[in-house]
Amino acid sequence: MKAVTEQDIRASFVNCSKGEAKRLPLPRDLEEQPWDDLDFLGWRDLSAPGRSYIVTEREGELIGVTLRFPSQQRGFLHRSMCSLCLTTHPGSGVSLMTARKTGAAGREGNSVGLYICTDLACSLYVRGRKTAAPGSRFKESLTMAEQVERTRSNLDAFLDKLFD
Repeated sequence: MKAVTEQDIRASFVNCSKGEAKRLPLPRDLEEQPWDDLDFLGWRDLSAPGRSYIVTEREGELIGVTLRFPSQQRGFLHRSMCSLCLTTHPGSGVSLMTARKTGAAGREGNSVGLYICTDLACSLYVRGRKTAAPGSRFKESLTMAEQVERTRSNLDAFLDKLFD
């Protein structure tokens, strides 16, 4: 992913109003992001538990999505798998994140959901730049490039549902 600016991020959101996009908090470490290792920029809203955001490049343009997830904690013995990167996490390491659809469907309250790593570090897990709990990444026969492509495809499939 190419480095993006605050203005680029705010203009990219497709499932919230321009006013909401103007007010949402951005990551404080924007300049320090490992851009070459990111398929999407994801961050949690520290001031509003249960809110997070994803910005990604798609077909030559930036797409930003606001997400919500439940704040309830699961027990440590419970394990879940991320639908994007296929990393498993104990407890609340994976959350069902929902995004309001775009257009009239979104204004009517329709949304789509996906199980995603709660810390939104899928790109780093796939590339081995961040390590989850032991046993969280299965040994795969796919190359890293193929795993990255699968993660991107899974994200694109989720984004497609926003525009249906």
